[in-house]
This record gives sequence, structure tokens and C-alpha cells, in this order.
Amino acid sequence: MTVTLEVRDDVGTIRLDRPPMNALDSAVQDRLRELAEEAAGRDDVRAVILYGGEKVFAAGADIKEMRAMDHPAMVKRSKALQDSFTAVARIPKPVVAAVTGYALGGGCELALCADVRIAADNARLGQPEILLGLIPGAGGTQRLARLVGPSKAKDLIFTGRQVKAEEALAIGLVDRVVPASEVYEQAHAWAARLAKGPALALRAAKESVDAGLETDIDTGLTIERTWFAGLFATEDRERGMRSFVEEGPGKARFL
Repeated sequence: MTVTLEVRDDVGTIRLDRPPMNALDSAVQDRLRELAEEAAGRDDVRAVILYGGEKVFAAGADIKEMRAMDHPAMVKRSKALQDSFTAVARIPKPVVAAVTGYALGGGCELALCADVRIAADNARLGQPEILLGLIPGAGGTQRLARLVGPSKAKDLIFTGRQVKAEEALAIGLVDRVVPASEVYEQAHAWAARLAKGPALALRAAKESVDAGLETDIDTGLTIERTWFAGLFATEDRERGMRSFVEEGPGKARFL
């Protein structure tokens, strides 16, 4: 399989495995959507890692496949492409991208779908579509601008240049830079910690932030208030508050 889902300790790893560069052809895109939807629905998956292996995250779309497509074919395919990445972005659980080597084009756009990005010190990220006479088509113009701001996003998209890990960290494109040998281990530690947390509250937090970014402040506050009040009906809220009163902060154990 070109993409797999492996589950360990309540953490699901969605692993790209299409050597040598994990090119994101149509089959990979469709499989990503299937596994993202599976991870979203499985009770034994409480956090997710996106991983391309030790050498490369994903070097972008399959250019040979794309070159063979005409306009009508891409009009049809582009919706499926975006739907695949949107399925990853909408996993209602904490998601971390463990980025090694190249994360370019669609690879960078896939990393943007995660909540947090941990990058190897040898990582290189970018949106080089302009060099093909194109623009990003899997969310890059939207998610990148929301993450790093429009000016920095335009610089990367207009020039198509690649940024090294340290610059990616400086502009907020990644959240942590670690030695290449530690990327997956640190991503798993982050995911495993959150996998032990209150699942409904984590879902509420993620959906409140993501939905709030798409709307005005008043609507965002309404989304937050609705989730906040709703969590008072959950066992996790009762468990967390009882533990706080009886044992002190940070000792609650959630199911």
C-alpha cells in the first residue's frame, strides 16, 4: 500500500510509503482521504501522526501524472485533491506532522493540514508550483497564508523557493526543529501525551480554533461558548474537576 495507518498506544500513524520521494499521485490522494476518515472514526485512535519515513516527507505531486491531464480532467481531479487534504485537516483529534527531508508542493500542503509540525534539521519546505506555471492547488494559498501571514505566504508562493528548517521555524511554518533521528520519536511523544487527554474537549478546542479562523470574532465566540457549555454534560469534565478538587491540578485520568 502507498499509504498505511498503524495504531499503537492510541496513536495512529498515517504513513506515506511511495519510494523514492512519496510523490502524491491520485491513488495516494484517495488513500489519504480514506485513512483520514478511518482515523477520525476509530475510537482506538486518539491522536494522529503524519509521516513520510526517515528520508522524505513528500516531494509533491506526481508531475508525470499531472502533465498528462488536460483542463477538463484537472477540473474534475482538483476537487478530489482538495477533498483528500481537507479530510486530513478535519480529523477531529490532535494531528502532528513529522517532517523529514523534502516537504514540497503537495507535501508542504499536507504538513499544513496538521495542528503542529515537528521538522528535522534537514527538512526543506516550499510551494514550488509557480515554477511549473501553476499555483498551489491543495490548500497552499489558503492554509499557508493563515499560518504564516499573507506577506510571507506570497513570498514563498510567488518565488517557489525552498526554506530550510531554521527559516521555517522563524516564520512559523514549523513549530519545532529537532535532529532528523528524533523527528518521529518526538512527534509520537506529543501525540501520545494528548491521546491520554479528554477526547471531547480536545475536539472542541480544535474545532473552535479552526472554525473561528474562518469567521468573524462574534461568531467565533459563539462557537466557543457553545462548545464550552456543552462540555459540562461530559464525564470527562466531571472527572477533570473532581480530580482537581481532590488531588490538585494535572492529575486527572481520562478514558
